[in-house]
Amino acid sequence: MSYLFLQHYWCFIVALLAAILVFLMFVQGANSLIFTIGKTADERRLVVNATGRKWEFTFTTLVTFGGAFFASYPLFYSTSFGGAYWLWMIILFSFVLQAVSYEFQNPLSDSPRREEKIGRRGVIFQWLLVLNGILGPLLLGGAVATFFTGSNFIVEKGNIVNFQFSIFNSQFIISRWANASHGLDALLNPWNLVLGLAVFFLARVLGCLYIHNRVDDKLLNNHDQILQPLWRSTLLFLGLFLAFLGHILTCEGYAYDPQTGVIFMEPYKYLHNLIEMWPLLVMLLIGVVFVLFGILWSLTHKAYKRGFWVTGFGTVVTVLVLLLLTAWNNTAYYPSTADLQSSLTMQNSSSSEFTLRTMFYVSLLVPFVLAYIIYAWRSIDKQEITLEEINNDHAY
Repeated sequence: MSYLFLQHYWCFIVALLAAILVFLMFVQGANSLIFTIGKTADERRLVVNATGRKWEFTFTTLVTFGGAFFASYPLFYSTSFGGAYWLWMIILFSFVLQAVSYEFQNPLSDSPRREEKIGRRGVIFQWLLVLNGILGPLLLGGAVATFFTGSNFIVEKGNIVNFQFSIFNSQFIISRWANASHGLDALLNPWNLVLGLAVFFLARVLGCLYIHNRVDDKLLNNHDQILQPLWRSTLLFLGLFLAFLGHILTCEGYAYDPQTGVIFMEPYKYLHNLIEMWPLLVMLLIGVVFVLFGILWSLTHKAYKRGFWVTGFGTVVTVLVLLLLTAWNNTAYYPSTADLQSSLTMQNSSSSEFTLRTMFYVSLLVPFVLAYIIYAWRSIDKQEITLEEINNDHAY
């Protein structure tokens, strides 16, 4: 295992975690539709309890993604999470609202007015779930888009040798944001918003398919309450995603010379990456086919409930390929618009070979963790969610 192999390996692992996170955003997607799918209080509680059994998977994956990035590419972690902190703080705060909303919308008191309290408090906290359902996918998608469009930061690589002084003197800080927006400027780039909205509507598509898969209620399963938002979200997602894909395949990309480390702009860089790494092109086509098949088959066959898993698999594969395009094949995965040579690559931002090698052996335990997650998911999903099941104190 060479140092270069380990850098590529951990890039793949981080990208895979990000792809799984996008798939798990079905929780946010379904929550953004609480008042669209749920026309009555009982129907809204069905949606909340369906997503409430899975929100920990999404939050844990988000934390794991950040931890993996910190361990394998610490310079990115300090640059992005330390520089663009307003963007990341809004994302994290929206997830805090989500956790609070689930836990406190259902009072545990046995007073005669308990149902009235549930209704009054439930609506407030359900709107907070809607807020997280909108902000989470939108801002995360916008943050991911900066891997293609660039961010406004400067890295003083010379200060790395003076690291012992960095924590005591701001003069020796390794990386800093080039303006006072601290990440919010990403929302001023229209292409970042395009991908953010595409992720948002993809999350809504997955949310509709998940509710259709899990909730055992004829009104929700057979009525236009699911099919109508699924149609609308699908059309908007496809339009936005294809626009963004067309943009990145025809624009200049951030390339670097592995011999000199010099970063430069290369026309059609991401298109060249797809062609030169043709297995990724094959994976991208497979992912897109799975996404479309899962959606269209669910729309045309109301009894078909596996569209969530088919589309989910396609989502993971597609997002994985897009993220690898930003880093593999001599590409700067976190480009700087303030100083081109400050852009981050796998080579100039990764941990030491010893650290990556040690983590590689630890990562061999991942299949056991994955097996436990599958077991826990199947245990939670032993039966479909019904109104009778959620009418107890243990429900949200």
